[in-house]
Amino acid sequence: MAVTTTDTPAEVTWIHASRGWSIPDLGELWRFRELLYFLVWRDVKVRYKQTALGAAWAILQPFATMLVFSLFFGRLARMPSDGVPYPVFAFAALVPWTFFANGLTLSTQSLVLSQNLLKKVYFPRLAIPLAAVLSGGVDLALAMGVLAGMLAFYGIAPGAEALWIVPLLLLALATSLGVGLWLSALNVRYRDVGYVVPFLVQLWLFATPIAYPSSLLAEPWRTVYGINPMVGVVEGFRWALLGTGAAPGGALALSSLAAAALLVGGAFHFRRLERTFADVV
Repeated sequence: MAVTTTDTPAEVTWIHASRGWSIPDLGELWRFRELLYFLVWRDVKVRYKQTALGAAWAILQPFATMLVFSLFFGRLARMPSDGVPYPVFAFAALVPWTFFANGLTLSTQSLVLSQNLLKKVYFPRLAIPLAAVLSGGVDLALAMGVLAGMLAFYGIAPGAEALWIVPLLLLALATSLGVGLWLSALNVRYRDVGYVVPFLVQLWLFATPIAYPSSLLAEPWRTVYGINPMVGVVEGFRWALLGTGAAPGGALALSSLAAAALLVGGAFHFRRLERTFADVV
């Protein structure tokens, strides 16, 4: 889709619907970057509007999960933690996981919740699920602050490998957005998708080495495990911040390829269906 604006009254602006499997127009999305900013800011404000604890929920969610995992998996089940205290072992994985899971959940529902906006004005529809994922950056920053405090409490000093958390977070963002594009487009037509997502997130949680280390798997299955994109993210986070094990080279490469496939496929799928959103939603 393309929009041409002009100050000359004699000219007419035409908006054409995309046809088939067209290439997503990223240039158009860039031209609407100011709208994207306000959509992100709107999502952040709505999330914590009229809440007693406000943004503290961004910390409580992964922290409470860490406490439960530490009790049942760390203390009772004696789950190995690659030589580091189990609480920080679990929390280092829950920080990127929570960012991914919240982004996936919010982006899936984003088009349905913005149906009034979809029906009234034209803008790149991709901005809505993208804003839902990016709005989790505020929660992520708060959780990273708690993680830094836990590292200091346990006397863990990350080295230069900590710089890897930036591309690892981008990988988590790409995975969340990729899956979110698939599910948000489907959710417009089939509202059952919204009910399936919580179960999908729960299954994905235990299919990712958060409560347990991937070192429990022997090669080559440990590398094949990287087909799950969040495996590379979680294992990379622990290696970069806690120094557990060797660099997750093979698994991380496989996770990156899987995330790229999800993102590119999701973008084309979203682009193909977006012309029907205003009519169906």
